[in-house]
Amino acid sequence: MPKNLYLSLLLCLAGLTSLPAQKKLGNETPEQKQQRMAWWTHDRFGMFIHWGLYALPARHEWVRNYERITNEDYEKYFNLFNPDLFDPKAWAKKAKAAGMQYAVLTSKHHEGFTLFDSKYTDYKATNSPAKRDLIKEYVEAFRAEGIKVGFYYSLIDWHHPDYTIDRVHPQRPLKDSDTAYERLNKGRDMAKYREYLYNQVTEILTRYGKIDILWLDFSFPGKYGKGRDDWGSVKLLEQIRKLQPGIIVDNRLDLNDYEDGVDFETPEQVSPKELEKYKGKTWETCQTFSGSWGYHRDENTWKTHRQLLDLLITSVANGGNLLLNVGPTARGEFDARANKALDSLGYWMHANSKSIYGCTYAPDGFKAPEGTRLTYNAAAKRLYLHLFDYPAGTLTLSGYAGKIKYAQFLHDNSELQLKTGNAGDVLLTLPAKPAYDIPVVELVVD
Repeated sequence: MPKNLYLSLLLCLAGLTSLPAQKKLGNETPEQKQQRMAWWTHDRFGMFIHWGLYALPARHEWVRNYERITNEDYEKYFNLFNPDLFDPKAWAKKAKAAGMQYAVLTSKHHEGFTLFDSKYTDYKATNSPAKRDLIKEYVEAFRAEGIKVGFYYSLIDWHHPDYTIDRVHPQRPLKDSDTAYERLNKGRDMAKYREYLYNQVTEILTRYGKIDILWLDFSFPGKYGKGRDDWGSVKLLEQIRKLQPGIIVDNRLDLNDYEDGVDFETPEQVSPKELEKYKGKTWETCQTFSGSWGYHRDENTWKTHRQLLDLLITSVANGGNLLLNVGPTARGEFDARANKALDSLGYWMHANSKSIYGCTYAPDGFKAPEGTRLTYNAAAKRLYLHLFDYPAGTLTLSGYAGKIKYAQFLHDNSELQLKTGNAGDVLLTLPAKPAYDIPVVELVVD
């Protein structure tokens, strides 16, 4: 710990001084931020969509990195990108049926190819055989279904000639050294790339009306990495807020030391158990159906229906959101595995979405019995008990006596009988398990 910081901490603990306030970029109050993000904390469930040229090799969206593919060798995918079955209206209907309330589509991923008609590059969908502004069609289709619209935009760009080669670039050296990077980056200019980045973000935030979310990805500071100075993050975020004052922005600009440099945290591909440590924070976990974000034909470690529900319910039970990813095929469709997963979520959400929307973690006075998760809607005064392990006959709710007025299954509003047990317990009588993998009991709270 630096000596001056150590001294400051000692003085603070002694009550002689206080630590300096965290830096701010703007003047938004905590109350104003809460209001700006109210729809997002209510909706809880969104669809991530990773789609680009990497759908053609169908070997992961990082295929260029993993296989060290050059721009020249990757060009064949640009020349063949023709999603003849692309129907964003079908995407939007599928998202809505699954209970997803907002969506985020990759406007540009690390490969550098843009799905929108950017005037700053020729490497875009309108110049490919697709010959369409695919972002425009996505925005229109999802808005028509009442789904809020967001964009993912990659800070990284493996195609741009001025983007300097770093430790995750496909053309990184076989062995890291200052000399190797200097040789590879001769003639490249990050100042020019920053201008390009700034201009493209301005394009996507000025062409398509109100944009609800911007997902910028990602910073990796350190030796041979990139962070805020490389992106011009402060200037970029200020421009974003100016163009779209109500927008919500993720935490990957490397601005965590600014109080308003981050709207939400983004735990990625973590287990439900790991999500518990985010309770009390503002966060969204991004997850895939399988091990890849982009379409991966031969990847078979797909999550089960129960695993997907666990992620959704556990997210809300700890005060967070779930952004669940689909990687469309090169023809522009969700494949059969993705459709099956979305349909199964839709079946559950049709009956049980009240335990997700507008909900968060339960008040301290309520403890979830073993094998269950609790979510809570403060406005409705409803507690939702998700039965992961369905008990036979009776479920004991310890310490609930005097706190519960009524109980029913959420899917059909059928009454469940309550009895007061010993030492403040409530006994809940349950019938045979209903036709839901994880049934939900709605408890009316006093």
